[in-house]
Amino acid sequence: MKLLIAGFGLRYVHLKGFANTLKKYNIECKVVVDSEIYDGFPSRKIRNWFQTKRKFNNLIKEFKPDAVFIDRQRHFGIAALKAGIPLFVHLKGDYWREMDMARKTLYKSFPKSIALKQWDKIAKKCFENATVILPTCKHLDNELQKHYPDKKTEIFYQGITPSDWIPEKGMKLKHPCVGLLQGAVIWEKAKEMLTLKKVMEAMPDITFYWAGDGPYRDRILPELQKYENFQWLGKLKHPEEVKKYLSEIDVYALISGIDMSPVSLLEAQILEKPVVATNVGGIPEEVKDKETGFLVEKGNHNDLIEKISLIFNDLDKAKQMGVNGKKFVENNFSWEKIAEDFVRVSKKYLELK
Repeated sequence: MKLLIAGFGLRYVHLKGFANTLKKYNIECKVVVDSEIYDGFPSRKIRNWFQTKRKFNNLIKEFKPDAVFIDRQRHFGIAALKAGIPLFVHLKGDYWREMDMARKTLYKSFPKSIALKQWDKIAKKCFENATVILPTCKHLDNELQKHYPDKKTEIFYQGITPSDWIPEKGMKLKHPCVGLLQGAVIWEKAKEMLTLKKVMEAMPDITFYWAGDGPYRDRILPELQKYENFQWLGKLKHPEEVKKYLSEIDVYALISGIDMSPVSLLEAQILEKPVVATNVGGIPEEVKDKETGFLVEKGNHNDLIEKISLIFNDLDKAKQMGVNGKKFVENNFSWEKIAEDFVRVSKKYLELK
């Protein structure tokens, strides 16, 4: 079997890990950044509006894939459908909720609303004509069923290559510390970080670091920078700087209002860090509460203070959580495990031997 994997550039490293693991099952893979091969309006890069399908057609002609795997719904998926190639759509976020939030926030203006409508049109074609949709967690599968109850779906978790995530020195932080690694792109997600204000006030001896950026940075950063025990690191290069950052922090925190399969939770746990994460969306599927870390209730700063205190007041327990987290990710989210699931799914829907 030949599988063409096309995805978002920031996820390229993890997609390569997926492809490398599939080699063991005699599946030949090629990984590309979707927008570099075929893009169009409303790409954020205006020059991509005028792309032709030449690169895409040449790629298909040379590689001859039996199926195409995409991790976002863009022009590449439509091109695959028009070429008559079975399409596997890896659904990584609550698309419908995120689109609704976009309409009410960043895409309210007339020009941006046109772009959003076009993206929605493309996504619907991908969903409706996909051979199978692969939601990245059980929570998302439930949401998907509300919109496409008759569509074939298979849960397909985000994977990671454990051997690529070895602790690496190089970043000096003030200890004890809690590290966040998340974007400020969707307001519903980002605004939950404001819960940290009362947490930092109650825990002045702990330094809180935020690595990330996005259009809502200016609504988050001024509020958090009022506290002396907060530092913003900006956007870190993945995976090099991210690996050094996660290796150095004492506790990883994901304070998010909505999330499905945050890869940062896997990365932090594979580096044996105890985690504290908001109990929303698919997050509970990536954290074993009280074993690899703690789940906290959305908007509850007292819950956050309690759980972070429990970790720092029992370092032996914190260390054991880190050990448990690594084992948990290796057993459930390594590409070895995910690849097995994909082989099963591909045989089921492509009728390959």
